[in-house]
Amino acid sequence: MAENPLKKQPKQRGAGKRFEPGQSGNPAGKPKGCRSRATMAAQALIDGKAEEVVNKALELALAGDGPVLRAILDRLCPPRKDCPIKVTLPAMESSADLPKITAAVLDAVARGELTPSEAQALAGLVEAHRKVLEQSEIEERLAAIEEKLKGRSK
Repeated sequence: MAENPLKKQPKQRGAGKRFEPGQSGNPAGKPKGCRSRATMAAQALIDGKAEEVVNKALELALAGDGPVLRAILDRLCPPRKDCPIKVTLPAMESSADLPKITAAVLDAVARGELTPSEAQALAGLVEAHRKVLEQSEIEERLAAIEEKLKGRSK
């Protein structure tokens, strides 16, 4: 049976190619600060007209254009970022202290001192600390067992 001439032939690595596989034509990459042509073209259009653009956007927003109003508000009042929180928690000396700490976090949420998302972030930190304490306790126990075994073998 004759081979189908339309069937794709498997590519040979590196054959007929300008660069070897895994090797870039520009290993250094784009220079830092390099802007795309589209960005430069948009900037050229805006230059000198920024005040007019802002005034028009405000006019549209005040006339009730929802998306423009949202865009302006997003710039004026960006979403809230993380900020320090003040809450008093009991010390966590061992894993046994965990119930007291989680109760304090829940109580702070109930009193409105913490938002639920802040409490969730705080609970993640408490969990990470619990893991560290637990690992430390395991290492201490293992060292004590090894010490006992050394004493018996002598």
